[in-house]
Amino acid sequence: MFEALKDKLEAAFSRLRGKGKLSEADVDLALRELRKSLLEADVDFKVVRDLVSRIRERAVQLDVLESITAAQHISTVVYEELVALMGEPAPLIIASRPPTVVLMAGLQGSGKTTTTVKLARRLKGAHKPLVVACDLRRPAAVEQLRVLAEDAKVAFYGPEDGTTDVLKVVRGAERYAAEHLCDVILLDTAGRLHVDQELMEELSSIASALPPHEKLLVADAMMGQEAVNVARSFHELLTLTGLVLTKLDGDARGGSALAIRAVTGVPIKFAGVGEATDALEVFDSRRMAGRVMGMGDIQGLVEKVQAAGVEDNIKIAESFKGGGKQFTLDTLLLQFQQIEKMGPLGKVMEMLPGFSRLKGVDMDQMDDSIIRHNKAIIQSMTPEERRNPRIIKGARRRRIAMGSGTSVQMVNQLLAQYEQMKKLFKTFSSSGKGGGGLRSLFGRSRRFF
Repeated sequence: MFEALKDKLEAAFSRLRGKGKLSEADVDLALRELRKSLLEADVDFKVVRDLVSRIRERAVQLDVLESITAAQHISTVVYEELVALMGEPAPLIIASRPPTVVLMAGLQGSGKTTTTVKLARRLKGAHKPLVVACDLRRPAAVEQLRVLAEDAKVAFYGPEDGTTDVLKVVRGAERYAAEHLCDVILLDTAGRLHVDQELMEELSSIASALPPHEKLLVADAMMGQEAVNVARSFHELLTLTGLVLTKLDGDARGGSALAIRAVTGVPIKFAGVGEATDALEVFDSRRMAGRVMGMGDIQGLVEKVQAAGVEDNIKIAESFKGGGKQFTLDTLLLQFQQIEKMGPLGKVMEMLPGFSRLKGVDMDQMDDSIIRHNKAIIQSMTPEERRNPRIIKGARRRRIAMGSGTSVQMVNQLLAQYEQMKKLFKTFSSSGKGGGGLRSLFGRSRRFF
């Protein structure tokens, strides 16, 4: 979502590289680009004005330290101000006495029903959540929630006997939760095409029947500044406790993510980053600011590695011992499978600090088909060939290429890359630096890799 904004910020800061001292003219030039970029990203103009004013004040007052460049200095100031703008992370409120009631509100098309199940799935490890179908107006809304709940393996409660009384559903859900020991109740309420009095009255009646500990508004980030207006309207009538921004993986301008906290005063608690029921992240202003500034997101990358499967990560770590002697093509296949679980390759690589700024690297060409082709090549080999790639000569390479639907050239490239990786592991392992190179690194970080 923030790709265009990130590129423009990097271009603005690149003009400052090589300067030993910042002049007011240098700062004004960089901030002019920053102001333009933020406005184009659909950030509220008042928020932009105040943000740029604070950045300028800090940038011209402080001298650049000897250890950093002018570009690094102003980048740090912008990063810190973006973090302050979006606010500190706000955890989900969990009642001391169950059940915890979470009311999910939002307009139609914002992704409210899907987000309800995403949040339930996220809570499933430490709690026993129950999703409740309170949207009795939209056709198939109840069935949609039921199907998603089954897919996420979370408890579901819906209207019985074809009732259209939402308060009856809420009271029934409370009894169901008590009988089945569900300690978190998530109410998927009805949405509208716009904020209206009927919608607010229904939400108020639900809140009165089963007082919620959290009132979360699900807002579509692709709405731009309109998302801010919607949040403001709901907050005035409902007193929201938090926001969930959806579709942060889309091609929208995304300025609402930067400005919505400043305008409404309501914290963003979660962010939807995909359509799958596990694509929900805790909103962290530091990580978000790091992505906007092109600093990567190592914490997010580690979380993806952990989610990909601890057992497989341990197998990969074991293969690095002894200078990579146990590193076979089977290990490489396992790595490819782990990368696939982590999501689109381009998105994963963006989490590496500075990766997007590497010369000759086109993020648009980070095609997942490369991984699929390499997997097919390895899977077309015999067990003996995977253990001992040196026996793979001309005839075997042609057979593997035909079996995998690739070319001999691609087989050669994969084998060459494998040999390079094995040499690299051997070099690091035998260097003795850092407590034994990669062997020491993976020994200390086994739970991550």
